[in-house]
Amino acid sequence: MLRISRPTPTNRLPAVTALVGAMLALPAAAEPRPTELDSVTVSATRSGGVAGETAQKITVISREQIERQLAISSDQAQVLSNLLPSYSPSRQKLSNAGETFRGRNPLFMIDGIPQSNPLRDSSRDGYTIDLSMVERIEIIHGASAEHGLGATGGIINFVTRRTRSETLRQHAGIRFTGPTDSVSDGLGYKLDYRVEGMKDGWEFLAGASYQTHGLFYDGKGQPIGVDNTQGDIMDSVSHDILLKLGYWFDDDQNLAFSLNRFMLKGNNDYTNVPGDADAGIPATSRRGTPPAGKAPQNEVTTASLAYKHGNLAGSELAVQLYSQRFRARFGGGTFATFQDASLAPVGTLFDQSQNESDKLGAKFTLSRHDLFSNRLTLTGGFDMLQDTTRQMLIATDREWVPETQFRNFAPFLQAELRPIEQLKLQAGVRREYAKLQVDTFRTVATANGVTVAGGEPSFQETLFNAGVVVQATDWAQVFANYSEGFGMPDVGRVLRGINQPGLRVDDFLDLQPIVTDNREIGVRLAHGPFDLEASYFESDADLGSRLQNVGGVYQVRRERTEISGVEASAGWRLNDDHRLSAGYARLTGRSDTDGDGKVDTDLDGANISPNRLTLGWQARWSDRLDTLVQANHFFDRSFDKASLDFDGYSLLDASVTYRLSEGQVSVGVENLLNEDYVTYYGQSADSTTRDERYFKGRGRTLAIGYRVDF
Repeated sequence: MLRISRPTPTNRLPAVTALVGAMLALPAAAEPRPTELDSVTVSATRSGGVAGETAQKITVISREQIERQLAISSDQAQVLSNLLPSYSPSRQKLSNAGETFRGRNPLFMIDGIPQSNPLRDSSRDGYTIDLSMVERIEIIHGASAEHGLGATGGIINFVTRRTRSETLRQHAGIRFTGPTDSVSDGLGYKLDYRVEGMKDGWEFLAGASYQTHGLFYDGKGQPIGVDNTQGDIMDSVSHDILLKLGYWFDDDQNLAFSLNRFMLKGNNDYTNVPGDADAGIPATSRRGTPPAGKAPQNEVTTASLAYKHGNLAGSELAVQLYSQRFRARFGGGTFATFQDASLAPVGTLFDQSQNESDKLGAKFTLSRHDLFSNRLTLTGGFDMLQDTTRQMLIATDREWVPETQFRNFAPFLQAELRPIEQLKLQAGVRREYAKLQVDTFRTVATANGVTVAGGEPSFQETLFNAGVVVQATDWAQVFANYSEGFGMPDVGRVLRGINQPGLRVDDFLDLQPIVTDNREIGVRLAHGPFDLEASYFESDADLGSRLQNVGGVYQVRRERTEISGVEASAGWRLNDDHRLSAGYARLTGRSDTDGDGKVDTDLDGANISPNRLTLGWQARWSDRLDTLVQANHFFDRSFDKASLDFDGYSLLDASVTYRLSEGQVSVGVENLLNEDYVTYYGQSADSTTRDERYFKGRGRTLAIGYRVDF
């Protein structure tokens, strides 16, 4: 829960990272240096936790940090990866399958509204908003049940822009990107605009963005393979519209409505040319139209109505009603799974699938911070969710996954006790009540077209968390945490694979949640110009989820997984204008594939990120000139299956910002040294279509942008 009060206008929005060397001689208006906030209240924590003071590791990515990264790359998975060492390297594709956080799946949210779709996981939840609409990104590291299912690896909450000025303010920006070898079909551009203001208690904000991506090229100047089936961000067009309207009844009460509509759609201008992973030959692209059908796309509409009262009889109240409409379309083909002799000769029937999910939900949170002479904070409330999901074969209007409805009610209570100034204790409990409803349905022809009797399996689960923070000295803090998160098996994949008659949903579908235990201990140091946060964590799931084909029926196999790792981030402020930073993550993970209760097999690259070292140098050379240099080194990793061994690589990025008398201009270079490499996922993720997805990473790419606030 976020403590609220009427916002105070600012004279200027935070500066964007940017520069063009040719502009150095132009006059520039002096601008105040950005200041670091002493504390940031994190809305992703229901009890209003403050970053740097919680028992669980929390990272807040500010708007200024986002702008610095966007000056280099507009791929939001790459932005997250650059700033979170334990987040997997970006696949540079629309699908985020295999992009894990601490070796597990994060729960993506927009203003606390879940974007993940666990009933039929399409791995598209990472692309539901444009980062130009985002004020900050709140990250909870490790398993969490604070917002319900899906956060076995953590929570990534995109907090949208908010109104900051009582006068009418506008923003406009333009950005061009392309490979440095000036290939015309690799060029892309982005436009974004925003207007905001306040008057007589009303506040409003409207923003829009439009972006095109050209073809991506590797370090040798060859086109990177397009993913015609799962979807791609290259050779695509996207747009986003954000609308917000709020009213302040007084300094404590606010009612706000927000709507965000995001769409990313492929152009279908290129087809995939499979490579040969065993021979080290990457997949490429050639110009041409893919099989008939519609291009892959994401279309997501997220809406919210929220009421907050900052002083309701001494308590803070937050109520949120929300909805989400999610459509993820995949590329089509004459795949064997889609064939039906009653519709067309076998081998000739074209089809393509689309995941469709509609959510309705409510969140109620009440907090009291001043109990027992301000030593105790209690936060309680409940969440409600209804998620209706299906997967359609849209060319022939067939249901591949039947309509499945998930209903959930979850009360929770969280407490924070500070018996002495140097000690903080935290604990909480959440009770999940859930039911799945599936009506009687008929499978597709390739699953023998059998009739499956519907059912209503249900579960109840109690989830706990506890933690302690010790302020050992003015500059040293120790923290420890235990938390539980939970997810669901991919119900839709199970249902669509049934091919035996006489089965009922209640007979075979194990709906027990996948509970993940997260244990962590760490230290935070802040002494003079130095700061450090380091932690060791373990993440175990006694009953993980693995699908296995048994007699033609996909069944959920529960297997133990164990992940452990170290995360560290450090900074050294040389002076007011120069700061050095470093990050490190090392993870190991194994699973129990033979069911004896002991882990025996390495998790592959689709399930765990590589070990990594990041380095950065942020500098301000004058009131008008900033620079950023950052490096990522991904260490080699070996797996039980030698064909998936990962050969590491190093990437160097840089950007410069120059402030003009009106606006700012930027130049950023991704992969400055033009490293030629195969992506981590392409090398280390086991897939039956590996040759088609043996992709190289993007070569040296130039970005030039200009933005102005007026």
